[in-house]
Amino acid sequence: MSTAAEPRKPRAFDPDDPALVEEPAIIEEPAGSAEPAPPGGEAPTVRPTLAELGERGLRWGTILLWSLAGAAFLGACAWFARLVSAALVRDDWIGWTMLALLLTAALAGLMITLREVIGFSRLARLNKLRAEVDRAIRERDSKRERKAALRLARLYACRPDHAWSVRRFREHARDVHDPGELLALAEREMVTPLDLTARRLITRSAKRVATVTALSPMVLFAVTYVLIENLRLLRGLATLYGGRPGFVGVLRLANMVLGHIVATGGLALTDDLLGQFLGQDVLRRLSRRLGEGAFNGTLTARIGVAAITVIRPLPFLKGKPPRVRDILGEVLKPMFSSKA
Repeated sequence: MSTAAEPRKPRAFDPDDPALVEEPAIIEEPAGSAEPAPPGGEAPTVRPTLAELGERGLRWGTILLWSLAGAAFLGACAWFARLVSAALVRDDWIGWTMLALLLTAALAGLMITLREVIGFSRLARLNKLRAEVDRAIRERDSKRERKAALRLARLYACRPDHAWSVRRFREHARDVHDPGELLALAEREMVTPLDLTARRLITRSAKRVATVTALSPMVLFAVTYVLIENLRLLRGLATLYGGRPGFVGVLRLANMVLGHIVATGGLALTDDLLGQFLGQDVLRRLSRRLGEGAFNGTLTARIGVAAITVIRPLPFLKGKPPRVRDILGEVLKPMFSSKA
């Protein structure tokens, strides 16, 4: 005979007692539904849901913007095509003027394309000549060295301002027979005068950049001018050494020069040179504009020196390579002589 359960009596307990924490119940899955454990006892890979995949890989805002931009571009093209076709069907001065404008635009586009192709071929010719020179120096091959030197002479023979240097080289070239001396003669007679002109170009560009940056009231204007001046400097240096690239060629050359600067740590070197030249006390007393002008001028000089290393058809054999420190002295001394 069962007896009635006695009522529970009140009991005191501690809330931090671990015996009161109840462990979660384990829900057993049906047999065959569990995935097999991977080898090595690793935890199974968690697969994201479709919602998570949509949030990570599919951005509807980006798709919307690209779709609207594409629709606007197609609309502009369709509007321009209708305008041109409506003007061409007219048998009056509007139709003939539209036809003349289209023919002029086609001719200009063709000439620009040809100029870019020729510019790329000239840069490729300089790179190929530099590769032949490096190989001749590395292998100490007299025949290959003479061939490369004569190619360099033919490159500069068509320039009237360089004809005298080429003639002097050809007069002395027949008397040189030792490996390495013929390229040294070519450097002294034909390339060293170009180095002096290149240094003057770099100094003028760095001075203009430093002055415009220091005096410009708008940051956007200063940045735009620095970019344009550096691209113009690169094109001028390439033309000086025999490249003469177009706009796309200048962009490719700028990519090569920036890659060379990053590889050699030139950006950090620019800041160090600026601090060593002016001194930390002077830099602290300069205004923000003057400091930006000094840094941009130094950076332009560094880009010019790196461009000479990339574009020059000969490595520096007997000649002395230009240094950023020397150009920096010519650029910044007139600006900060009174400040120091």
